[in-house]
Amino acid sequence: MRLVFFLVTVLSFFSCLSQEEKLAKKYTIDASPFYGSVLRHNPSISHLITNHPDGVILSFNKKTFGQEEWERAYNYPDVGYSFIYQNMNNSTLGEHYGVFLHYSLYYLKRNLQLRIGPGISYNTNPYDKETNFRNNAYGTSIMASVYFMLNYHKENIYKGLGFKAGLSLIHYSNGSFKSPNTSTNTLAFNAGFVYDLSGGKEIPYKEKVTKLKFKESVKYNVALRAGINSSDVEGMGQYPFYVVSAYADKRIGRKSAFHFGTDIFFSRFLKEYIRFQSISFPENNVSADTDYKRVGVFVGHELFINKLSVTTQLGYYVYYPFDFEGRMYNRLGLKRYLGDKVFAEFTLKSHAANAEAFEFGVGLRF
Repeated sequence: MRLVFFLVTVLSFFSCLSQEEKLAKKYTIDASPFYGSVLRHNPSISHLITNHPDGVILSFNKKTFGQEEWERAYNYPDVGYSFIYQNMNNSTLGEHYGVFLHYSLYYLKRNLQLRIGPGISYNTNPYDKETNFRNNAYGTSIMASVYFMLNYHKENIYKGLGFKAGLSLIHYSNGSFKSPNTSTNTLAFNAGFVYDLSGGKEIPYKEKVTKLKFKESVKYNVALRAGINSSDVEGMGQYPFYVVSAYADKRIGRKSAFHFGTDIFFSRFLKEYIRFQSISFPENNVSADTDYKRVGVFVGHELFINKLSVTTQLGYYVYYPFDFEGRMYNRLGLKRYLGDKVFAEFTLKSHAANAEAFEFGVGLRF
């Protein structure tokens, strides 16, 4: 009897809270047809820019109302899933079918929406040395992709139906997993509708609470990254690489931390590329014994969301025995914390707009 009484008491006590949690769940869907142009970010894709691509972005969104602290810190963003169909309107480039996880941030009294969506895409007509040798943009069917939307966004204009319009940027690349990989960037105008599945029912946002100044001591990080990539020389093959990183970070608030550290790169593709250069272009005086390892120092920034963060880093090679794409490099990625100290990450390392590799990593922060 005491157990029954306890259960009844608990259920009664939390009944209002349960109703509030039910009311706090709200979902929307939106559809945005788009029409745009492929940007000429590299002269080698000029022959592929012949028509204007079009397609549609379909999205399912979960609204947030401040139940968690990070939702209030980022002005109640949306989280959701997207599907993108894009017809490049070029028989060489084919079509794309992509799935994405996205975050939508709001500004200007929630009338301006910025959406960021990383994902993967399937291309219907990648490079083939016999049947599609002109496609130097896509070396594989499965590609990493990311899209950005900056839209005027107005929900619930009439019975849950709203409108959105603005610009989208859609990027496709395989991160030099397999050459060729010149990649494409599509800048497009989009316009469409958004529908609130609750019919426009209003839900109040949980008020932001002023907290004490965020404080955290300097933290130290070690990370091991690895993957497979190739050089730009078609037919040279794919090789594993490894990166050992050590860096310090200092949080300067709830959202941001700055990085300073070093990377050591062991890239087998570069070893083979050096050997290729020494044999094929003797006039360049490249020795086959030239060291392929590189050491860099970098500064960076980490944007903390919840257990997910976005990292950006800019580096400079201090040990650089062979010239490949210049001394400067950059890294952009996502980091997921698996507890207080362990993290996993997925990053893209590039030299300006030229991708070198997708890196999969694990690390410790202590």
